[in-house]
Amino acid sequence: MFYDYYLTLKALHILAVIAWMAGLLYLPRLFIYHREFDVGSKTYKTFCRMEKRLLKIIMLPGLLLSFIFGILLAFETGAWTMPWFHVKFLLVLFLAGFHGYLSKLAKAFEKGEYPDFSLNQWRLLNEFPFILAIFIVFLAVFKPSFF
Repeated sequence: MFYDYYLTLKALHILAVIAWMAGLLYLPRLFIYHREFDVGSKTYKTFCRMEKRLLKIIMLPGLLLSFIFGILLAFETGAWTMPWFHVKFLLVLFLAGFHGYLSKLAKAFEKGEYPDFSLNQWRLLNEFPFILAIFIVFLAVFKPSFF
């Protein structure tokens, strides 16, 4: 019975993380395209709607469910006591902070006050969540004892 509960939690956690990460990777890409259009244009407003929907319908539920199922998994497996998990959780908190930053940028776009980043800076913003995800996944899979 425990094993079925564990596998169900794990599957739900993975699905939630996929949804959240898809948004974290796609939203900065939308910003790159969005900045090419004049504030107030029809296309500009369309991008604002797309970004808002992505945040509210996919990313926020993905974030919340990732945390809910992840915390339940941590309690089920006793991961709270393991140093690798503390590092992983800290990186996940950075991802959540990045999510908040992207939300702030989307609101700035909506007001027409987005930051004037270079194209390379926008691209780096686009890569940041994947770089964190690499470390998070390797910590979760290998559970290193050297921490």
